[in-house]
Amino acid sequence: MKTRLILALLATSLTAACAGNSVIKFFSPPPTPLERAVDNPTRSTEFRARDVYRHPLQTLKFFDVNADMTVVEIWPGAGWYTEILAPLLRGRGQYIAAGFVVSAENSPRWRQDMAQDFAKKFANSPELYGHVQVTELGAPDRWQMAPAGSADRVLTFRNVHNWMTGGFEREMFAAMFTALKPGGVLGVVEHRAKPDATLEQMKKSGYVTEAYVIQLAENAGFKLQAKSEINANLKDSKDYPQGVWTLPPTLRLGEQDKQKYLDIGESDRMTLKFVKPK
Repeated sequence: MKTRLILALLATSLTAACAGNSVIKFFSPPPTPLERAVDNPTRSTEFRARDVYRHPLQTLKFFDVNADMTVVEIWPGAGWYTEILAPLLRGRGQYIAAGFVVSAENSPRWRQDMAQDFAKKFANSPELYGHVQVTELGAPDRWQMAPAGSADRVLTFRNVHNWMTGGFEREMFAAMFTALKPGGVLGVVEHRAKPDATLEQMKKSGYVTEAYVIQLAENAGFKLQAKSEINANLKDSKDYPQGVWTLPPTLRLGEQDKQKYLDIGESDRMTLKFVKPK
């Protein structure tokens, strides 16, 4: 009887509130550290515009990235994910940016320029990036991105095709395996080729088959834990005159059919989570 009376009183109160145009406020939980990092106002407007294709919040959640971890990002390029990971890990964790091996003799000009711009980014904002560790990783002889067994997460975004072009993809996967703690996670995002693509087609187009990435990881000692379609794009036909670079953000054909490629958007991508066995 008492329960019915209480429910009736609650219903009466709600009805009266609605009739009086009162506002009933529902409180949502505060944002998580990862959500705050993705919404960080220090992120560039240009980079934020690509969230619709890269889904950073969902991707980093899928890789189980937390603020108290040691996270290595392989070849961060212009620092797209750096703008999220560095603030996220400042204070409680550690962000390691394992960049290109750059030399004036052997590195293409674009890679030298990108490395210089990346260094300027850090120098201009020490309050954001002063705690970041920067290492070099890649051929011919830089295979230690972090002390062996020290990383909770190693992340690589759209890099496997570059390693294949250089002929050192196996060395890179071995290096990532070495850097991770037992039980640590390797997160891979890569342009996804059609399943029947050959190695030569992969190198030329920039698209890589899921099967080849899984093979590389398993040969290095990893176990595939999960796949996600977070970064899939069904509009991507993968048959363009300049390979994946035909699409944004590169738009290698310039103004030729530009709107067509903008409408397709960025590439179809696999998102794979591997674990280093304990």
